[in-house]
Amino acid sequence: MAEAAGGVCRFKANYAVERKIEPFYKGGKVQLDQTGQHLFCVCGTRVNVLEVASGTVLRSLEQEDQEDITAFDLSPDDQVLVTASRALLLSQWAWREGSVTRLWKAIHTAPVAAMAFAPTSTLLATGGCDGAVRVWDIVRHYGTHHLRGSPGVVHLVAFHPSPARPLLFSSAADAAIRVWALQDQSCLAVLTAHYSAVTSLTFSTDGRTMLSSGRDKICIVWDLQSHQATRTVPVFESVEAAVLFPEEPAPKLGVKSPGLHFLTAGDQGTLRVWEAASGQWVYTQPRLPGPGRELTHCTLARAAGLLLTVTADHNLLLYEASSLQLHRQFAGYSEEVLDVRFLGPEDSHVVVASNSPCLKVFELHTSACQILHGHTDIILGLDVFRKGWLFASCAKDQSFRVWKMNKAGQVACVAQGSGHTHSVGTICCSRLKESFLVTGSQDCTVKLWPLPEALLSKNTAQDSGPVLLQAQVTQRCHDKDINSVAVAPNDKLLATGSQDRTAKLWALPQCQLLGVFSGHRRGLWCVQFSPMDQVLATASADGTVKLWALQDFSCLKTFEGHDASVLKVAFVSRGTQLLSSGSDGLVKLWTIKNNECVQTLDAHEDKVWGLHCSRLEDRALTGASDSRVILWKDVTEEEQAEERAKQEEQVVKQQELDNLLHEKRYLRALGLAISLDRPHTVLTVIQAIRRDPEACEKLEATVLRLRRDQKEALLRFCVTWNTNSRHCHEAQAVLGVLLRREDPEELLAYEGVQAALEALLPYTERHFQRLGRTLQAAAFLDFLWQCTKLPALPAPPRPLTYTGAFPPDPVCFLCSISP
Repeated sequence: MAEAAGGVCRFKANYAVERKIEPFYKGGKVQLDQTGQHLFCVCGTRVNVLEVASGTVLRSLEQEDQEDITAFDLSPDDQVLVTASRALLLSQWAWREGSVTRLWKAIHTAPVAAMAFAPTSTLLATGGCDGAVRVWDIVRHYGTHHLRGSPGVVHLVAFHPSPARPLLFSSAADAAIRVWALQDQSCLAVLTAHYSAVTSLTFSTDGRTMLSSGRDKICIVWDLQSHQATRTVPVFESVEAAVLFPEEPAPKLGVKSPGLHFLTAGDQGTLRVWEAASGQWVYTQPRLPGPGRELTHCTLARAAGLLLTVTADHNLLLYEASSLQLHRQFAGYSEEVLDVRFLGPEDSHVVVASNSPCLKVFELHTSACQILHGHTDIILGLDVFRKGWLFASCAKDQSFRVWKMNKAGQVACVAQGSGHTHSVGTICCSRLKESFLVTGSQDCTVKLWPLPEALLSKNTAQDSGPVLLQAQVTQRCHDKDINSVAVAPNDKLLATGSQDRTAKLWALPQCQLLGVFSGHRRGLWCVQFSPMDQVLATASADGTVKLWALQDFSCLKTFEGHDASVLKVAFVSRGTQLLSSGSDGLVKLWTIKNNECVQTLDAHEDKVWGLHCSRLEDRALTGASDSRVILWKDVTEEEQAEERAKQEEQVVKQQELDNLLHEKRYLRALGLAISLDRPHTVLTVIQAIRRDPEACEKLEATVLRLRRDQKEALLRFCVTWNTNSRHCHEAQAVLGVLLRREDPEELLAYEGVQAALEALLPYTERHFQRLGRTLQAAAFLDFLWQCTKLPALPAPPRPLTYTGAFPPDPVCFLCSISP
């Protein structure tokens, strides 16, 4: 492998999560505050508070029971938020602080389905699946009303806008609207004009008129004085929400007269403005192509002049109420993410293809989102041209589209092409110049599509409509689905990977077969050329990544480590390392030279379908079936710098420790050793203290002067030392000091003292038993020595001395000795 051209290649060692793009809305109610600065929406067990300006989630409010949220409502003064969970508990939140101020039982026998505040923000009405309507005093904390009589689920409750008229409106499964008088808890009227479920109730500013909408494709204007229907407007679609406009002229919406006008949102996916007096529509929003455009919610923030709508695929669209001009877009839920790519010359944006016909483009700096419509079926693949302004997408609708981003970050479709007879599952753009792209399909063919030069011009009008492209070459390549295509860095070679377990190499532009790569046991999901060497990488469902030589089509290396299919592979570090992602939810970093898996990144919970690296290779992007898009940052240099700084700090501290021991400043030395969190170094200090002639006094005085956290650390170290017979004496000496001189209450308050004592006891008993056996053996040896010791020998006889002139005769001398 060539290390680098024009510089020394630095291997990557680790990536860290820099940012996550996660689902924040999974269906249900949405609401804006009065200022239009915050958006509230349900996401399973949480209510998320979204900042409209930045698109970021400020708070996630989750009840203690961790059950799904069934209903919520924000008070008109924007101060109080109340949520209801499936566990039949109501929580009152100070949502700006994210804290619960009150929790109480809903008393309903079934989950709460609807909730609404009174205009005074003091009363709260809840409608349950048990058919009951209850009213609560939020200030005094008690239930005020229990209204019975609604059959089935009460899915809609609303207070009259005037505090002078204490009326409550509710609607249940019988499609009737009940008017309740709160003063005497009686039902004033039952409004029966709808034939299907009532979806919304909205009131005029003077409180005399009410508008109701339903799934029976009609909207009804009611006179609240007589409780009679004054106008029935057929709207020819199942209406999910209707909003009354202020009685002001809005020429851009066709509102020219001061009469009553309302807006409807329903299954046709367009916003329409109607004149209540004549029953005629005066404005229709242009409908964008593709499924999933049905509108499920619509709400108006009058003070902010903003209109919020929600589509069936969980996209939230914010409009200027006076002109219906799109203000902001939010992608609440991306379902299964199938592919991701960096966009822009500086990788300032990311584009996400999910289990949807819409593309989502996120600006990383501001979190702004664009939702791109054009495809009519699920988008399966993405790729970006070299400069980053153009990118392409392919889908199940048997077509592909080319998109262009301008300098302002706005994206529009500039070209499209179709010709495959099955889903287009993979697409790859040319690498040297923006001259062509290649598509691969389930019809087992690849097509080469040249791009006209006019398409690349900066003056191309994005509103002139997409250019229709024609295929230059069509080639049948495999016997089964083609899952991946890749163009070589010189634009002269094409690699294809198929479900038939082979990869093939083709010469461009005529798609002439050059060779076949055989060796995988299951189908191939990805093929990728090395940016530096004549090498091809393949990722397979057999859980391996293989490297192949382009000259002789031989397998150079095999990387094994994933527990399931490897779905994507990418070269990094100038072709010396690989990133791979798999069905096991893991991303692995490999070093090619030694076949070593350097790092395993675990942040996804499902199949990681999308993997892309930035141009500078300092960041990576992954998208998975868990609906998450994760931006990874290369932290190799940062970690190496931190490691060098730690090593330098350790050297300095070690030198300081040696100096302190040399100067016999034991207290400072012991504290420094404990701060290093190195038990062996602390042991060395304890041994140095014990070698001092005044050991006991020194050790006791030093240990007792430590802080409590240092004593706790020392106790943990003693547990480690006590497991070794060579170091148990130091551990027992420290324990002796603590047990003799510390109060029992103080010792019991130590963190982890119970676990420490449980670990100390068995080894301590073992040490004492060993010492006891040693003492017994020593006593026995002493006894044996005493028993086998010889008695003291008698003193030798004193020699006789002769004082005469001549020495005595030897024989006579011996005879003179008595026997």
